[in-house]
Amino acid sequence: MLNEANTTFIIISTILVFFMTPGLAFFYGGLVSKKNVVNTMLSVFIICGLAVIIYIAFGYDLSFTGNLFGIVGKLQHPFLSGLDLSKVTLPKQGLDTGTYLSFQMMFALITPALFVGAIVGRMRFNYLLAFIVGWSILIYYPLVHMVWSPKGILANLGVLDFAGGTVVHINAGITALLLSLFLGKRLKKETSHYNLPWVLCGTAILWIGWYGFNAGSALGINGLAVNAFLVTTVAAAFAMLTWMGLDIYLSGKPSLVGVCTGALCGLVGITPAAGYVTSVGAVLIGFLCSLVSFVFVTYVKPKLSFDDPLDAFGCHGVSGIVGSVLTGVFATKTVNPTISENGLCYGGGWHLLGVQLLGTLVTIGFVSLMCLLLIPTLRLIIRMRVSQEEELVGLDRSEHGERADYLVDEQHTIERYPHEFRGQLERLTNKYN
Repeated sequence: MLNEANTTFIIISTILVFFMTPGLAFFYGGLVSKKNVVNTMLSVFIICGLAVIIYIAFGYDLSFTGNLFGIVGKLQHPFLSGLDLSKVTLPKQGLDTGTYLSFQMMFALITPALFVGAIVGRMRFNYLLAFIVGWSILIYYPLVHMVWSPKGILANLGVLDFAGGTVVHINAGITALLLSLFLGKRLKKETSHYNLPWVLCGTAILWIGWYGFNAGSALGINGLAVNAFLVTTVAAAFAMLTWMGLDIYLSGKPSLVGVCTGALCGLVGITPAAGYVTSVGAVLIGFLCSLVSFVFVTYVKPKLSFDDPLDAFGCHGVSGIVGSVLTGVFATKTVNPTISENGLCYGGGWHLLGVQLLGTLVTIGFVSLMCLLLIPTLRLIIRMRVSQEEELVGLDRSEHGERADYLVDEQHTIERYPHEFRGQLERLTNKYN
C-alpha cells in the first residue's frame, strides 16, 4: 500500500538532491578563473538534461531491474516502456516505482557533475558529453547495482553505503583523478577565483541539498532519517572548523575557500555512514576526513604529477575513501538495528572494517579499470583536449562564444574616449603634480 507521507518526503528529498547540481555549478563557477566560468557552469548544469535522458533510457534497468552476475541489471524497459510506475516497489516504506526511480535519478545527475572540477579549462565540451554517456552506462549504473541492489555483489558481501560513499564520491573522485592524468597539466595555472560569494552560495546550496541526499536515503519519515539529518550537520560543522583551524595554524588566516572545502569534506565523509553512526561518530568522521583531505591537498598533491584544479579527488575521492572505511569503525546497531554487526568501536571486531575496506578497494579497482578502458578508447574517436590557443584564450570564448561578464565593459569609458575627458584629465594631472 502506498504511504503518502513517505512519498511526500521522498519527493521533497528528490527536489533537494536535484538542487545540488546547480549549486555545484555555482561552487565550481566561483572557484575557476574568469575565462572559464561559463564553460565550467555549463559543463555541470548540462548534466541535468543529459543524465535524465540516459537514466530513463538505460539507467533504472541497469541499476535495479534483473541481475547479471551481481554486477549489473538487465535492459528490459528502455525509456521506461512497459514499466509500471505506480507499483509499490518498496512495500516496507510504501513507495512506488515512480517515486523511487525519480529519487535515484537525481544521484545519477550529481555524481558525474562532481568530476567536472578536475577538467576545467582543458577538456572539449563534446568529449565531456560523450564521456558522461559512456561512464554512466559502463561505470555508474553497474556500481549502483553492485552496492544498492539486493542482488548486487557488494551488497551481498555486507558492504554498508547509506547514501553514496562508494557509488557517488569514491566513484567520482577516482574518475576525476584519471581524467586529470589523461588530460595533463594546464599550460598556465590560474590562482585567482572568479567569485568567492558564489563559492559560499554554492556550498550553502550543497549543504541544504545534502539533507535530501542523506536523510532521504532513509526512504521514509522515521528515526533513521532524523539521525541522518543530525549526523550530516554535525560532521559538516566539525569538518568546517577543522579545516579553518588548520588554515589558521599554518598561515595565520582563515580562508573562505578553506571553510567551504572543509564543510564539503565532512558532508562527503558522513555520506556512507549517515544511517549507521551516532553524533560522536560523526564528529570523528568529520574531523578525520577534513584532516586527511587537507594534508593531501596541501602537501601530497603538489608533489604528484596530476592537475586537479578544484580538488575533486582531494575532496570527494579522499574523504569518500576515509568515510567509507570509517563506517566499519563507527557503525552501531543502536542507530540501525538492521545491520548484521557493529563496527570496531562498538564491539563488533574487525570483520565489518574488513568488509568496508574490501568494498572500498573493489570500487577503486572497478572504476579505475573501466576508466582506463573508456578514456583512451573515446579519445580515439573524439579529441579530448582543447588546443593551446583555445586554452590560453579560455573555454568560455573558444567553446561557447560567451563570457561571464558580458555586460561589464572591461575598458573604462575614460580610456575609450580620452579626447572627451581631456580637460578633466589635465586638471587632475595639475592637481596631483
